[in-house]
Amino acid sequence: MYALYSVALGLALVAYLPVLVLRRLGLRGHERSWAQRWGRLEPGLPPEPRCWIHAVSVGEAAAAVSLVEAIGHRWPQLAIVMTTVTPTGARIVTERLGRLATHRYFPVDLPGPVRRALDAVRPRFFIGLETELWPNFLRALASRGIPAMVANGRISDRSFRRYLLVRGLVARMLRRVSVFAMQSAEDARRIIALGAPAERVVVTGNLKADLRAEPTGLDPAWQRLLRRDPGRLLWIAGSTHHGEEAAVLDAYQRLKPRFAGLGLLVAPRHPERADEVERLIRDRGLPAVRRTAPGAAENGEAVIILDTVGELADLYALADVVFVGGSLVPTGGHNMLEPAQRRKPVLFGPHTSNF
Repeated sequence: MYALYSVALGLALVAYLPVLVLRRLGLRGHERSWAQRWGRLEPGLPPEPRCWIHAVSVGEAAAAVSLVEAIGHRWPQLAIVMTTVTPTGARIVTERLGRLATHRYFPVDLPGPVRRALDAVRPRFFIGLETELWPNFLRALASRGIPAMVANGRISDRSFRRYLLVRGLVARMLRRVSVFAMQSAEDARRIIALGAPAERVVVTGNLKADLRAEPTGLDPAWQRLLRRDPGRLLWIAGSTHHGEEAAVLDAYQRLKPRFAGLGLLVAPRHPERADEVERLIRDRGLPAVRRTAPGAAENGEAVIILDTVGELADLYALADVVFVGGSLVPTGGHNMLEPAQRRKPVLFGPHTSNF
């Protein structure tokens, strides 16, 4: 069964190869990940003993902050290697956890890349965030006697239906995991239904609820960009996806005549979509500026596009109202706790299965 899975994954990667090549050529950050995804990790790992924590992208990496800090405090002698799949997730790790964790990219789940990555890291244990379940990787961990844990585990409606189609492989894979720390009782029920031994499953809640809402000072760059004059309101649309920005802009153009000086900041979930979002804004006759654009502060009435990673959670503290994306489209929603922890009114659509 593992051989069949590996062949199927290999064929899927071959079909996806043109996209990978285009990303490597056209998107910043993919050059570094290319070799590492095939298990050829960069040198310079911290000395042993080491643990390995994996968070696929931005949301999981942000949720892992409190976990990494707790491990670093409890076992200061233990070096932490943290992997992601996306460059945006990598930036979260390096910017927020650079003192505590060393970032590398997670290997493709084929025997060769997995073996090379494990030979390099040699972890004492492995923790995967949410639903990062990779058959060959977990099998390789078990063959080396390395314990594996799922932290902040969840099984979405869609994932549960898909896993049931290959329950035999999933059940065999889950038996190789030592502990399942699930977000809710429903997540625990689902992972047991898929074959996880019930005695290894516990409900621990959502790590994202443990994130600290630190007081945020408004630095001079943001003061100039936002033009926060007395009485001016700011609406932040965070973690938006394709199709949601249009709805936000529709609402903004209806509201602006009623609320003089209403400002809008749009933060696409994937910053590489900034070009698309900027065109959408300008096509409606609205001025637009990017966070990273030179001279961005010159037009105080412009819609601001947040094209950076790692700033959104802090910026929520400056908003008067927040819309959290991934919820008007069937994505499952994103972290509504971040603005709620900062005592902001939170708007979202009907698709919130992730929360």
